[in-house]
Amino acid sequence: MQETATTKLETIMGADGLSRLKAATVMVLGCGGVGSNCIEALARGAIGRIVIVDKDVVAPSNINRQAIAFTSTVGRRKVDVMAAMIADINPSCKVVARDAFVLPDNLEALMRDCLDACGGRIDCIVDAIDTVSTKLALAELAPALGIPLISSMGAANKLHPECLRIADIHDTVRDPLARIVRKECRRRGIRHLRVLYSCEEPARTPGRDPESGRERTELGTASFMPPIMGQMIAGEVIRRVSGVGCEEVRPDGTVVR
Repeated sequence: MQETATTKLETIMGADGLSRLKAATVMVLGCGGVGSNCIEALARGAIGRIVIVDKDVVAPSNINRQAIAFTSTVGRRKVDVMAAMIADINPSCKVVARDAFVLPDNLEALMRDCLDACGGRIDCIVDAIDTVSTKLALAELAPALGIPLISSMGAANKLHPECLRIADIHDTVRDPLARIVRKECRRRGIRHLRVLYSCEEPARTPGRDPESGRERTELGTASFMPPIMGQMIAGEVIRRVSGVGCEEVRPDGTVVR
């Protein structure tokens, strides 16, 4: 039998699981380090429709971590480069692209627009944006719309991917961005938010302006951390959408069904 692009995936997911992936719509907000690598994995994972939203263009500083960032793509709109990559990987995948900022003020209208473009159905939302206020607005809106959400916390100043965890926001530790989001979730009465975070203590980096005497440090990003985070989130989405591999895996490797 001649192998196809989905042969290896069907072997582990089964025919039914693969069918669910092909019928699924996943929305990814942000095509940066985490988002672009997540989208690439979703496209390779046979997701049938992907909604991508980003207003930025590829910059030289993106090349160290973003799946769409090359010297040849600098200056191009991220959604355009991302859509072309999806088409090159999985031509049967439908793409809904929006060149737009994601802000609390326009979030609901943006979601309604994308839902309309997808026939009223989005199976999962991936939050790969940086703005805390928008993350919180999304954490409130997604449950109201009945759409599962997973939100990425920060990759800055982190070096150990073995410390990455998927958990509820209220169970996170030692992640500066998660700390802020967790505090605001409590204040707003957001009881649950599934996130990917790192329990690693952030690496110490030099101050942004040593002569100013300010304590704030420069934020750096390792080339491997955002891609691994994007892949982990894609894995979570693919497992949930397909219904395969959703069991709990304990630290000792034991699978709890």
